[in-house]
Amino acid sequence: MLACRLIRGFAFLLAITPIWPQEMHDHGVPDKLGTVSFPVSCVPRVQQDFNRSVALLHSFAYSAAQASFQNVAERDPGCAMAHWGVAMSLFHELWEPHLSSDAVVLGEREIQLARHVGVPSHREKGFIDALAFIFDDASQIPYSTRALNYEQAMGRLAGEDGADVETRVFYSLALISNASPTDKSHARQKRALALLEPLGRAYPDHPGILHYEIHACDNAELAQRGLEPARTYSRVAPSVPHALHMPSHIFTRLGLWQDSIASNLAAMDAARHQGDTGEELHAMDYLVYAYLQLGRNNEADQVLRRLQGITALDEREFKGAYAATAMPVRCAVERHRWAEAAAIMPPQGAPPYVTAIAVWARGLALAWGEHQSTIGAETDRLQQLESQLRDAQDDYWAVQVKLLRQELMAWAAQANGQEQEAFALMRDTANEEDSIEKLPVTPGPVIPAREQLGYLLLLQHDPIEAAKQFRIALTDAPGRRGSIDGLASATAAASQK
Repeated sequence: MLACRLIRGFAFLLAITPIWPQEMHDHGVPDKLGTVSFPVSCVPRVQQDFNRSVALLHSFAYSAAQASFQNVAERDPGCAMAHWGVAMSLFHELWEPHLSSDAVVLGEREIQLARHVGVPSHREKGFIDALAFIFDDASQIPYSTRALNYEQAMGRLAGEDGADVETRVFYSLALISNASPTDKSHARQKRALALLEPLGRAYPDHPGILHYEIHACDNAELAQRGLEPARTYSRVAPSVPHALHMPSHIFTRLGLWQDSIASNLAAMDAARHQGDTGEELHAMDYLVYAYLQLGRNNEADQVLRRLQGITALDEREFKGAYAATAMPVRCAVERHRWAEAAAIMPPQGAPPYVTAIAVWARGLALAWGEHQSTIGAETDRLQQLESQLRDAQDDYWAVQVKLLRQELMAWAAQANGQEQEAFALMRDTANEEDSIEKLPVTPGPVIPAREQLGYLLLLQHDPIEAAKQFRIALTDAPGRRGSIDGLASATAAASQK
């Protein structure tokens, strides 16, 4: 009887006109940006605007930052660092793609202009030479190599003058952006925090320090250290949608769902007001996730209705396409609304991993819905998408698609009575997923593999081991409703047994 109930109700459970296209983190023109002091050897009348441009950059307001740096260059043709700033605005270290093909051409040109103008300061030359590693020979040198060269150059620059704030802040960002998702020791994040935390005490209104502390702490091990910067960043730069959203990365890690909801409601509305569709969708995805964990399903559905009214969505752009696809998948799968899950279609032209989420949702619907069916077509499609990503040398997302495929294979094996094979597949999937950090684009897997393993063990009449798996899942993702409900079911079943 328990197995039947579980099968039927499976609890998965400032007005500057930007001259650059809207991209992943384009936050319009906010008013309150925090405090930045970045002295440069340009004419004194542009120093304040240069500081403002850097503040925009630190909050990933890329289009506004680029326009602001260009304005500085026009007002002072001898300001080489203004060209550095334009090039830096084209380089999105923590987001995919880090550089568009057009950005490479434009950035290389700006670096050449900076060098042509000439740099009287050794420090400023260090900034420009470091950034040149990102743009020079981009067609010949892999991005990972160029990013590491940039990090090392910024490290040398920061080491030359330990009192310079901006060299240490930009070096910290380079460390975080080059951190491997498979490094569960978080070595680079900890090195960044060793620089950022003392700076944060000395410069409490610096937007970059606060922003990058949050990113460094966006993992289960360090999340508690990120709570204070998370509560401060939105107060320092309250007009920036991303500053309003970023605290929810930490709130999500700690299961502070009401805080996450407040953060993302503010970010969503600010992003819409500024016409930043990508940031609006990103906040909406985190918002839906938080609503579902509190069982506030009607409000999650309201966010989906808002999604239907967004027309300025480029489905080829990763962050927006991911959020727009993940939201309906979360709402359908976490509430086992299988007819809705089966009807979710991948966006036309979407990146492979975005397509994979929709395919996975359909596979679960076929395996667990009212009219169960085989899922061979879905696992085959996921295999194709995985191969496509491997051919593109996108190993991180290829592994993520592999994990989705193995989850479907485990449930298919369970449905066919192959319990040992199902357990082995899901156990291995959970172990591998636990060994890889998520990227900032998502609050987490739609349903963590460890949580799925707990429900699989319940179906296999092993509530004691199931409870153990749910407790492990809650260690990594505190407050997840599916794991909490699963633990309650496992505990009740174990006491009966």
